[in-house]
Amino acid sequence: MRGTLAGRITLVCLAVASVAVIVAGLVASPLIRTTADNVLQSSLAAQADVVASQLDETGIGNRLGVGKVADVVRGQGISVVVRRAGGQALGDAVAVQAAVKAGLAADHSGRVTVAGSQYLVETRVVGARGAAFALVLPTRNAQATQRALVRNILVALGIGLLVAAAAGFVSGRLLGRPLRRAALAAGSLRAGRRDVRVPVQGPREVAEVAGSLNSLADALSQSESRQRDFLLSVSHELRTPLTAVTGFAEAIADGVASGPDAVRAGQTIQREALRLERLVTDLLELARLGADEFRLDVASLDLGALVRDCAEVWQLRCAREDVRLSVSAPATPVPVLADARRLRQVVDGLAENALRVTPSGAPMVFSLSSSDSSASLAVRDGGPGLAPEDYPVAFERGVLNARYRDRRPVGSGIGLALVHALVTRMGGTLAAGPAPEGGAAFTITFPLTAG
Repeated sequence: MRGTLAGRITLVCLAVASVAVIVAGLVASPLIRTTADNVLQSSLAAQADVVASQLDETGIGNRLGVGKVADVVRGQGISVVVRRAGGQALGDAVAVQAAVKAGLAADHSGRVTVAGSQYLVETRVVGARGAAFALVLPTRNAQATQRALVRNILVALGIGLLVAAAAGFVSGRLLGRPLRRAALAAGSLRAGRRDVRVPVQGPREVAEVAGSLNSLADALSQSESRQRDFLLSVSHELRTPLTAVTGFAEAIADGVASGPDAVRAGQTIQREALRLERLVTDLLELARLGADEFRLDVASLDLGALVRDCAEVWQLRCAREDVRLSVSAPATPVPVLADARRLRQVVDGLAENALRVTPSGAPMVFSLSSSDSSASLAVRDGGPGLAPEDYPVAFERGVLNARYRDRRPVGSGIGLALVHALVTRMGGTLAAGPAPEGGAAFTITFPLTAG
């Protein structure tokens, strides 16, 4: 089972604290030992100075009693070695060896080893005739001090471990609380709720998670709203031809329409069926554009030649609607990389939308221009145009259909979304904006290729 965030943070804090304790122990151990030895050496030197200050050459070593101060020193476990002027060193045998090894001829501080044991030695010369004494302290006496220091440090480090565990647990709980709220909100989103929001609190990273989840909820709500509008738009577009097909089919089946009326009914059914077929085809192509199996046959083509071919067809259709079609294209080739069939579909789709809203006597324009790096084809119309706020959403499925279907002729609601997806898939861009002729302008831009 997965552990909780609080548990993991607690373990991390404990691990970090443990590593710190181990490193501190490894570093502190020799320091403690060295410090204890240095403290003992300094203390022994101070005591030797005190003893020396109270002795003179004649008063040294009377039955190894170098005064009352020496008795106090011996009470601390320190051996006293005395050498009178011209005599031998007197005292404990091992202490004498240590003192002699350290040297009784001059003042000296140091550490010596005798029979495998280490001793701290402080020697002092008293008077001018060479009398001297030495204070000898086994270093094992320092071990008790070292153990006490280590014990105190271990207690402090153990307390630090406990504090680290408590801090890790509390921090984990505090950090996990907003994440648990985010998880609950995500579960509500998965269940279908779109009104859930997470308070943007806590550290920056946690607040970013909450903000992203809130943005996701907003995006899902907006996307589902657009999908509902799109379905309503498509349903509306389907209902009209289906009503016509159903009505005329019933008239033929009931014998109400016969002769010329039956012919007209059949023609209407055929026309509406073709309209339904185009709508279904557009829907399928729009769905396939998001799939990997959608193929494009991209090759170099002359965009100017394609525009002139399109214009020949649309001249006839515009003439039937009393619309003036103007074509502006350079005589030199305009090479771009695109799928010729799909690009023709894009231009035809834009032209059909333009012709649908262009009133009789108004112009429609195909305008091709090129720069050093790109070519732009604009399809403009002299129709009513769009509201300024509608141009940014012109290529979203069903948006313009829903806004304008009660005021002007509209298409299926997916034509502009389809052409935008096709242009984008071919590596171009499609932009919408107002046209100089008073209507809307849709501009396709492709990068130029080497001829």
